[in-house]
Amino acid sequence: MKYSIHVNEVKTKEGNIKGFATVVFGDSFKITNIAILENPERHQLFVSMPRYRSSERDENGGVIFKDVCNPITKEFREELYDNILEAYEHVINQEKEQGQIEKTQSEMPEFSVKVTPFERDGSNVCGLARIYFDNQFIVNNVSILQGKDKLFVAMPAYKTKQIDEQGKAIYQDVCYPVTKEFREKLYGEVMKTYEEEKEKKQEEQKETKNDLQKEKEKSGQFQSLPDRETPFR
Repeated sequence: MKYSIHVNEVKTKEGNIKGFATVVFGDSFKITNIAILENPERHQLFVSMPRYRSSERDENGGVIFKDVCNPITKEFREELYDNILEAYEHVINQEKEQGQIEKTQSEMPEFSVKVTPFERDGSNVCGLARIYFDNQFIVNNVSILQGKDKLFVAMPAYKTKQIDEQGKAIYQDVCYPVTKEFREKLYGEVMKTYEEEKEKKQEEQKETKNDLQKEKEKSGQFQSLPDRETPFR
């Protein structure tokens, strides 16, 4: 898969965060907030993908965090992470503010989507989607939301320290389409798949309801049969 990497060094000496990376697939889809961390015991660098706070808990009752997006295959994970760390080393060794690695020419990445529609009382979330890039990289927690007039796609985001004019927190997308063309293509595919899966789910619910009705009617017929004496020979 074709992509580029941009790395910025974190100047502060406090903490184990040494830098942040941004990956762009082709020139169409950007992933931000990829952390470059240092293991304090081994003094070894490693890459951590952006995460979100899940509703799950571990054995001790602690919050479980999950990756917003991550490589799917071992081969691509090793390639991507090695290139991110290499870009970081360029920043350190050359004392530049930003490191960059290009992987061939830019183009729209190949992708597929999976959508799970659902309904929750009091919620405007109508479904969740996953995006698979070239079967090598996955983006989770893509939401289909009900707006005032229509449904729309919302990419995974994090809460910033900034507030808007009304005093509400401002959220920033973690990963998102860069170009208008790719955004329309990606969001269009998400909404198309959502409608298809919603229709399929409605058909399944209808069939289940009909089957239950038939079972109920059959049970009622047996219950209405008159009692008969069993003949003996």
